[in-house]
Amino acid sequence: MRALSLIFGILAALGLLLGLLPLFGWLNWIFVLPPALLGLIFGALSRDRTATTLSAVVAVLAALRLMLGGGVI
Repeated sequence: MRALSLIFGILAALGLLLGLLPLFGWLNWIFVLPPALLGLIFGALSRDRTATTLSAVVAVLAALRLMLGGGVI
């Protein structure tokens, strides 16, 4: 579970880097938030603090980017 959570967190972080660029904010809905939430769930189930923190930080940054871009009202 820990490895799966880290994989989802790292994939979401890589997607977030692309989603931070202008005109690519919509990628946060598809390639960042779902894997980050899955990583958060798997991290909580495995009780691994590192994987859970990584996924939580990525999810918060993606949500912040969506709020700033008008994607979340």
